[in-house]
Amino acid sequence: MTANSMLFLAFPYVAIALSVVVTWMRFRRRPFSVSSLSSQLLERKRLYWGSIPFHWGVVLILAGHLLALLVPRGVIWWDAVPARVYLLEGTGAALALWALIGLVVLIWRRLSHPRIRAVSTAMDVVVLLLLLLQVATGLWTAASYRFGSYWFAGVMTPYLWSLLTLRPRPELLANLAWPIKVHVTGFFVLLAVFPFSRLVHMVTLPLGYLIRPWQIVVWTRQARGRRRRA
Repeated sequence: MTANSMLFLAFPYVAIALSVVVTWMRFRRRPFSVSSLSSQLLERKRLYWGSIPFHWGVVLILAGHLLALLVPRGVIWWDAVPARVYLLEGTGAALALWALIGLVVLIWRRLSHPRIRAVSTAMDVVVLLLLLLQVATGLWTAASYRFGSYWFAGVMTPYLWSLLTLRPRPELLANLAWPIKVHVTGFFVLLAVFPFSRLVHMVTLPLGYLIRPWQIVVWTRQARGRRRRA
């Protein structure tokens, strides 16, 4: 088996299997561990300035990738006009830079703040570094291999659909530049570590709040004056 087949044929299926099976087992056996384990109570200011740009930047970039996966012909149609290509590419680069700034703030907060560092795990640091690698290689790809939205629809979309339909075509990625290959491999590495990290909270949707009965909260703390009289 060649390195290309190992990275883009065998490893993607291993990563997908780990992500699905281990996530399901974690929900079944340790449901209360499925949480982001927020550290907001320990430090808020840097969390705000890091979390907001990172999350919004990444979510919008992932939405763009998903759009190219679902409607590649629509992306190719959009790219038929040069002005629209520059608009799309510029917006993507700006969002990636926004996410990168937020991620750097989060890493700095995680490593420099004593209270945050005390509750951090090795997996927290690994995930942050993997995310940094993804954003950095994404920016590198956008700057060095222009018009990624166009070739993504022509190369990456068929490759991803070939994996999902169990007819893998790793040869589609054989001739891509190494920064792009690192970016794709990094995605599958993140998918593999996903169920072992705090990222697993992404799959929790509070849909129960839409149909559950009203929650009744009873205040049991006595007023200061009444407690003194007692």
